[in-house]
Amino acid sequence: MSAEKINPYKDSELGKKEQVAQMFDNISENYDGLNRVISLGIDVKWRKKVVQIVGKNNPKQILDIATGTGDLAIMMAALKPDRIVGLDISAGMLEVGKQKIAKANLASKIEMVVGDSEEMPFEDNTFDAITVSFGVRNFAHLNKGITEIARVLKPTGVLVILETSNPTKFPFKQGYKFYTNFILPIIGKLFSKDKVAYSYLSESANSFPFGEAFNNILQKNGFTHTKDTPVTFGVATIYTASK
Repeated sequence: MSAEKINPYKDSELGKKEQVAQMFDNISENYDGLNRVISLGIDVKWRKKVVQIVGKNNPKQILDIATGTGDLAIMMAALKPDRIVGLDISAGMLEVGKQKIAKANLASKIEMVVGDSEEMPFEDNTFDAITVSFGVRNFAHLNKGITEIARVLKPTGVLVILETSNPTKFPFKQGYKFYTNFILPIIGKLFSKDKVAYSYLSESANSFPFGEAFNNILQKNGFTHTKDTPVTFGVATIYTASK
């Protein structure tokens, strides 16, 4: 089954967007702590690599889509852009992010916006850099979301995506499957208010296209010069693309 068709709540009549917003609202309070446990803290290193790539362009206007609690947006403040916008469909996640931003004295630099990545409230060719970390697999309509990113990115801009992928080599392939299918949902059930959230996150991660398959999707929807760089044995991949 494609990632677009996998929803958090199997019995819900809500669409995927509404379900994803509801799920992240439910888990927003302890999302950061649980994320560090689940990824063994490695996700911080991956985000640092994203910041390095974005920094090569010296961007003045940065958009972080699916910003969640603002981890990546806060890290990118070190690049000293004029403005960073964090966009997310979950008001609950953004609320946690706003508290973190205030604590870091970055409220004048980072703006948090509730919004839909498929219909963003920005003009064409607005941003020098756009990032998405662990967000594209939650898009209800992947092609539409990518096309919309291309619309708001400047012709000289760069898109950097950090997303889960599946290791292809033994024994990492087998170890990763065991971890995501069995261990991750158990951790989620033990420590999260939302018992199905982490089952959904692992299921969507396992079915999301990665590597060349995702490069092809980027190229079909307005991007060229796509590149994929697997990190940590392929459990995640960093994609870069320009228009």
